[in-house]
Amino acid sequence: MYVTGRLPLLVALGVVPVVLLTAAGVDPWLTAAGWAVLCLALTIGDAAAAADPRRLHVERRGPARARRDEDVTTSLLLRNDGPRLLRGLVRDAWQPTAGAPTRRLPVTVPSGERREVVVPLRPRRRGELRSGFIVVRSLGPLGVAGRQSVRAAPGSIRVLPPFTSRRHLPSRLARLRELDGSTSVQMRGPGTEFDSLREYVRGDDVRAIDWRATARAGTTMLRTWRPERDRQVVIVVDTGRTSAARVGDGVRLDAAMEAALLLGAVASAAGDHVHLLLMDRVVRGRVSGIDGTALLPAMVEALAPVEPQLIDTGWDAVVSQVRRLTTRPALVVLLTAQDDPDSSRSFLAALAPLTARTRVLVASATADDTASARARSGPRRADRRSTEDAYAAAAAERSRQDAEAVAAAIGRAGAVAVTDDVEALPPRVADHYLALKARGLL
Repeated sequence: MYVTGRLPLLVALGVVPVVLLTAAGVDPWLTAAGWAVLCLALTIGDAAAAADPRRLHVERRGPARARRDEDVTTSLLLRNDGPRLLRGLVRDAWQPTAGAPTRRLPVTVPSGERREVVVPLRPRRRGELRSGFIVVRSLGPLGVAGRQSVRAAPGSIRVLPPFTSRRHLPSRLARLRELDGSTSVQMRGPGTEFDSLREYVRGDDVRAIDWRATARAGTTMLRTWRPERDRQVVIVVDTGRTSAARVGDGVRLDAAMEAALLLGAVASAAGDHVHLLLMDRVVRGRVSGIDGTALLPAMVEALAPVEPQLIDTGWDAVVSQVRRLTTRPALVVLLTAQDDPDSSRSFLAALAPLTARTRVLVASATADDTASARARSGPRRADRRSTEDAYAAAAAERSRQDAEAVAAAIGRAGAVAVTDDVEALPPRVADHYLALKARGLL
């Protein structure tokens, strides 16, 4: 049983009979006690007259998957199997990150009928979100009290990465079509495959003229080329402790996922084979052997439940897993954060044998905060308004120098280091891949 705000009002109204009866010579304490007994009887009677919420049958409806930070509509189907009209409130027990409404939703279900209650969600976290029950309050006829019951209603929804970097996809696919010879912009170079012949247009590279075809056709013919296909692209997402660092509005792991999805979409469109590995000391997720339109959904499903682990990544095990995925020359993209010379020693040691047989890109997302921006602009006494600012700027400068030292070590090991903020990192990774295709190096 529960009581509403009407009960205190009802009790307060007892002041009126107490005053009137006291003026008539009646004992005020006796009047107050009588009024309290009356309020108690009305409360119990109102609760007893309310429909039994335990006779309510609950069904859930809603999508099994949704993207983070996007609105989702779910609903509860409530069937009243009791003999009385149920009038009351319903609250769904989603966890806070599901973005369910905090207020209780009103509902009226006549006996033997069914009603739908819409529960809007706006998930703020990836992974599995669950609701195990709902709370139903059945209000009595007087609105003073009612019955409350918890009804089992298990439900779940898998929240997928938002893939906000997909806005960069059309421009990268257009660049890919240019490289692939689908537009008037052609290219040629080492490691490319012959595509077709076309007539020479002023401005074309004369070295691409096919003289035999020119003699047969009677007009100048030009060879066109396209990048090689069926190459291997291995994307490794570091899920170790460095992936839990805050960058932008999320963590570094979210930025790595955005870069992985954009690169996977571009490489799949280019006809290459994409492998995805999420790992720290153990494999947290893997996508391999899937091509075409099925690749991106598979990557999203694999990325959705993965969370940062507060342990150091075992890079020797990562390299071993990469070698199992591909034995041919490939592009290996390591989405990680290596910005401390001491903690990066194991990473650099494992990087050298990997670069001996593959092209390696090390991509990291950084936080572009005020302190680091101030440090990059150089020490200015006017900006140092307090001791805290001075220490923050010094720490940012030290972090920048450490990151540059690690990037230089990565370059000496034969890999390419790319560091940028959350928004700029995904397109930069995709552009590096396209640059390798354009130069015939992949």
